[in-house]
Amino acid sequence: MTILVTGCGGFLGINLCRTLLRAGHAVIGLDNYSTGARKKLQELQSFANFTGIEADVTEPFPADLPPATHVYNLACPASPPHYQKDPVKTMRTSIWGAWHVLEYARRHQSVVLQASTSEVYGDPKIHPQSEDYVGHVNPIGIRACYDEGKRAAEAMFFDYHRQYGLAIKVIRIFNTYGPGMNADDGRVVSNFVIKALRQQPIEIYGDGSQTRSFCYIDDLIDGMIRMMSSDPSVTGPINLGNPDEFTMLQLAQKIKSITASDSPIVFKSLPSDDPQQRQPDITRAKKILGWSPVVGIDAGLQKTADYFASLLDNDKTPRAANG
Repeated sequence: MTILVTGCGGFLGINLCRTLLRAGHAVIGLDNYSTGARKKLQELQSFANFTGIEADVTEPFPADLPPATHVYNLACPASPPHYQKDPVKTMRTSIWGAWHVLEYARRHQSVVLQASTSEVYGDPKIHPQSEDYVGHVNPIGIRACYDEGKRAAEAMFFDYHRQYGLAIKVIRIFNTYGPGMNADDGRVVSNFVIKALRQQPIEIYGDGSQTRSFCYIDDLIDGMIRMMSSDPSVTGPINLGNPDEFTMLQLAQKIKSITASDSPIVFKSLPSDDPQQRQPDITRAKKILGWSPVVGIDAGLQKTADYFASLLDNDKTPRAANG
């Protein structure tokens, strides 16, 4: 297969491309490198079957972009510090990016997968979250650029499916972590691990009772590929995430234990619209895709901590900013 991956330079993109390339597929990677690490693409460029293209999904795709049989649309900043830095661009990336991807897929009759997010559920009023829950999102809050952008992208995908018969796949990704994350990624696992390794205070927003569910990157990539390979009748949305749920305080304590850190835990004000609970119902993924995560939190955090410790030992990562 020839596969186009937008957002190829991001955490998910790099891992997905690597897996696809090792499986022998031809991969076209498209990214503007606004948050993706350009230097990480050097590994992908060592594959003869990889083609990297620097482009922005908010603009029409290059006229000479080769046709692909399958498309993974991963292009969008995914951590709050990144997507809140330029909220207008985040909305444009989610909505215009989806439109350009869908038009490309329509032109080439590609199967196209949208990497949506658990953020479409907002601060949920049901727990755990199943795919038929329509969410509780603040459309004018500081997180709305990402939450509503992804909701609009999902709507556009299903409209293209209904109006044009386009083959679509929609997944809703819950918190994902693992080796390869950037030190300044801004997401909770990388923040906590870097602070713990540096013996710096680990900052928890709120009282630490809010919960998240964390999926190891290898499990997530397996779920994405299974979704793309599913029967054409399977459009989604389908939740992909690890249903094991932890409070932020429990996560910080686990990371301190794994890293043998003496970092103090400090508490700061909770940001606006921060969800209090987040846990996927993965019944559909189990039944339709035969998928469920296999890497537990302790094993996954150990691998992640080892990765960051290696980077710090080699002084190859910038110091994470306090706050």
